[in-house]
Amino acid sequence: MREPTILEYIQSLIRQDNKIVLRDYFGSSRDRRKKPSKKTKVNQEARINWQVVAGCALAIAGQFLLEPGRRWIAAAIGLYALAALLVWLGYRESSLTEFDREKKDKPFSSDIRLLYFGISLVFVVAAFVFFRDNTFTLLNVTLWLLGIIFFIAAVWEKTDERVQACKAKPGFILIFLIILGISVFYRFYRLNQVPGEMFSDHAEKLLDVMDVLNGKTSIFFTRNTGRESLQFYLTAAIIKLFQTGISFISLKLGTAITGLATLPFIYLLGRQLGNRWVGLAAMFMAGIAYWPNVISRVALRFTFYPALTAPVLYFLFRGLQERNRNDLVLSGLFLGLGLQGYSPARIVPIYVLVVFGIYEWHQSRIRNRLEDIWALGLLAFSSFLVFLPLFRYFLENPQMVSYRALTRLTFSEQIINGSPFSVFLGNFWKASIMFFYDNGQIWVHSIPHRPALDIISAAFFFTGLIYVIKRYIKLHKWEDLALLIAVPILLLPSILSLAFPEENPSLNRTGGAIVPVFIIAAIGLFQCAHGIFAKKEKLLRKIILSLFIITLAVYSLFQNYDLVFRQYNQQFLANAWNTSEIGQVIAQFASQGNSYDHAYVVPYPYWVDTRLVGINAGVPEKDYALWPEDFEQVLNDPGNKLLILYPEDTQNLQLLQQLFPEGKDEIFHSKTAGKDFIIYTISQN
Repeated sequence: MREPTILEYIQSLIRQDNKIVLRDYFGSSRDRRKKPSKKTKVNQEARINWQVVAGCALAIAGQFLLEPGRRWIAAAIGLYALAALLVWLGYRESSLTEFDREKKDKPFSSDIRLLYFGISLVFVVAAFVFFRDNTFTLLNVTLWLLGIIFFIAAVWEKTDERVQACKAKPGFILIFLIILGISVFYRFYRLNQVPGEMFSDHAEKLLDVMDVLNGKTSIFFTRNTGRESLQFYLTAAIIKLFQTGISFISLKLGTAITGLATLPFIYLLGRQLGNRWVGLAAMFMAGIAYWPNVISRVALRFTFYPALTAPVLYFLFRGLQERNRNDLVLSGLFLGLGLQGYSPARIVPIYVLVVFGIYEWHQSRIRNRLEDIWALGLLAFSSFLVFLPLFRYFLENPQMVSYRALTRLTFSEQIINGSPFSVFLGNFWKASIMFFYDNGQIWVHSIPHRPALDIISAAFFFTGLIYVIKRYIKLHKWEDLALLIAVPILLLPSILSLAFPEENPSLNRTGGAIVPVFIIAAIGLFQCAHGIFAKKEKLLRKIILSLFIITLAVYSLFQNYDLVFRQYNQQFLANAWNTSEIGQVIAQFASQGNSYDHAYVVPYPYWVDTRLVGINAGVPEKDYALWPEDFEQVLNDPGNKLLILYPEDTQNLQLLQQLFPEGKDEIFHSKTAGKDFIIYTISQN
């Protein structure tokens, strides 16, 4: 017997009971529920649950009619309504208790190592004092990390768990690894090409990364209305590790890895709220889905919202179910980290408070309330410790940290058109139906005006919602209400865009909802499969179930592949300017012995960001803009010159021809229709 280390604790997050075993990474004794009587079990397994299976089939058909190009809305609503009725009737008591587990009633430990806690406070206060001038330094980061480490040492709960090792089931491990491999493929395949162009936000991000690499270690990056720091330090680390330079792929690698890291926690949460098969289904659907894939590939901070919300939710639910203080501390640490990732994550602390309220409301005993408040306080304090640097900056510059949110929520930048409450209700409705109908009009991170989910995921999200709602009504379990309420709360960063309602819904600000949405969809899929198959069914039923699952999986794989690698890619290239091709032309000009400093881009309204041209040309510190009033002064220098012009910029082309009649112009034909540009060369050797 010995006390496990923190590392051993983290390695046992998917543990079976009170033993740390390898098998726990893929199974749980909590999955073994109280068995019904033999007679009841035989009756249940004697027939297919046709109501659930038919209801799911109707939901799939209804969602098929909501795809762009069809949109038979009345018929789709009718099919969905009938599906809701059938699955509601089909979810019987045996299925509603499918995920029941033993309720833990042990108190949260109130032990604390006062010496370590006192040392932690000293380091935290010192770090707060030295987090000045919006700068991370070796001193304040060291003090900050020591404060966090000593706090964990002070509150980490001792256990009497015995370290063991047991064999995991090879079949499940194989399926798990196959799904992980498929997810890796969908997140990294053609990452350098999809999407194929940067836009102005990427220029801002890469300039911030350059600041980090040049030694400017900001806590909050103030360029472009202000951004949290996590992506910039991750990208700088990617550049150092993989030698990818200041480039689009450097940004993409960081966000793609972050998006992939979300999936294990989605598996864990699905397993915690359902069973290992629910977790596996959720991981598969989220791993191949167009929505999380696109917001990872676009290489902005969007994917940090779901990536850090997933562990917050997993440790929160697990900590309350198991009444384990350590889990709540870990939830708080990830919560604080998420607040330094992407601003919509500021809604997650509100959700955590709501979950605690729901949990307390459903407790029959009140003797543990003070202990529960103590546990909540530990969660809050651990999140505050990680949030500390940004908190210090916020106290000094509240307007900068809150600027982006306030411009969307209030009339500080634009007048709210109509009653704020009516705009809120309209936004709420649009966000609520985005999964099935319309995910918004922002081409940067979505295919405009299509559902946020593929056909299969949307249908099972609907039937999963019916299941969770009915189970809550029948069994009054706090987990069900907390899971249901997670969806609208995590959508709020998009819904609260009252001054700019056209920005709602948006797949980036709703990204945190990825976590509960795919858990609920996985529950719907599991219940449908369970309606076909039970453990002791005949071989034919097993074959039918296998074909059913494979058919759904293959259809989803093909649809999501088409959505990301064809539809999204095509419409993205049609909307983005081709700065990569302009950069290639300049790089080719330099490779012929000419100077990078003798290439220029003549600005034109709503055309290319000239900073991106420099990044694509391999000279990220250079802005290639040359304004017409500077033509004579700049272009008279000796040496060959290269100028890039917008194809409709005839005025400046004529000016160049007048000033330098020896120059030659030609049209560069882009691989993307409508993206041609003029190349004007001047030979002065």
